[in-house]
Amino acid sequence: MTDLDELDRESARPGAGQGTADPVKALLHRHRELCERAVDPLEIAAGLEAHGVTDRTAARFRHRDVFSLAEELYARIPRDGDTPRPSAATTAPGPRVGWVVLTLLPGVLGLASVAALRLTHGQSRLYAVAAVAAGVLAIALAMRAALRRGSPLGTTPTTSTPSTTGTAAWTCWLLGYALLGDGLLHTAITGGPDGPPTRGPGGPEGDWALAVAPALSLTLAFAPGAWSARLFAVRARRKVAASRGLEDFADSVRPLLFGAFGLFLCALAALFTLCATVLDEPFTHHEVLTLGALLFLARLLTLHGFTHAPKVVLAAAALAQAAALATVFAARLPGCGALATPVETLVTTWDPSGVATLICGAAALTLLIHAARTLTRASAHAQHAQPEAPPQGDPA
Repeated sequence: MTDLDELDRESARPGAGQGTADPVKALLHRHRELCERAVDPLEIAAGLEAHGVTDRTAARFRHRDVFSLAEELYARIPRDGDTPRPSAATTAPGPRVGWVVLTLLPGVLGLASVAALRLTHGQSRLYAVAAVAAGVLAIALAMRAALRRGSPLGTTPTTSTPSTTGTAAWTCWLLGYALLGDGLLHTAITGGPDGPPTRGPGGPEGDWALAVAPALSLTLAFAPGAWSARLFAVRARRKVAASRGLEDFADSVRPLLFGAFGLFLCALAALFTLCATVLDEPFTHHEVLTLGALLFLARLLTLHGFTHAPKVVLAAAALAQAAALATVFAARLPGCGALATPVETLVTTWDPSGVATLICGAAALTLLIHAARTLTRASAHAQHAQPEAPPQGDPA
């Protein structure tokens, strides 16, 4: 039996709350550390919700909701001095120049990498490979710095996000597939590839095409993603202060979540349209938007402490893409031609980007449903009141 069940049973007995029986005092004793470190009753309410206390449970403690119960717990904790402690819901400073620069850095380096690839076009293959390798390394380091040093998409002093090494590996695969996967799939179905990809931005040669526009637009969209995440975090924290119940909070935060999500997708769509136009590449909006939605939701959930679902969903999406490629190559074995039939049918009916679109779309929809259930809880925002905190040392 859990501590909450024991308290509920005690508070439900006749005479509870009268005489010497004080279930609120018992609750305070069990959650004293939470109550002592809280800067305001809102953090206590979020912490109680994380421990399974609901508005119905609060009614057994003679309170209308968890927020009212949290206010009593906060008032019962003795504090030194008469100066009230500032509320985290109202003291969040504006964006800092440092993290704004960090969020823009991946996109800037992405533009520089594409420019370098154009300059090496028509020269020795070694120069092109060196340009691509240097660009990928620079972008990876910039994203790592942004995700670990105070970006709204990165960890802060108020977060305790577990290690996400596995998630990063699956994310790299998904981004790599966006760059190379469609071209490789198309070439494999037609009997290739006969060599490495040779088509750069603006270059017509080679049958295994590099899709530069999707990769570039995703790096440029890093900044809108960070800003959308910050907008959601700050507004959700304010809703905690204004709400008077857990259901009321969930109803008010859900539109914020969908609004931030839609804002990011609109920015990504505009950036991809611009990139595809300049680089003269196909307009595969469906593939780019589903992949961007998947990565944005996975990171947002991870930052709020929900790491299991993003890791599983990203892994499933990456493995599904790998399986699609594997079936096409395995179909070349004697007697295995039927293995590639589903993939070939989809590619013929739609185009090579349809495979990634269906996989990433299903994965993004799964995470969106999960986010609508988890990120609308007050406990999801208890430790994320200051996403714009100053840079910290790299934990790695």
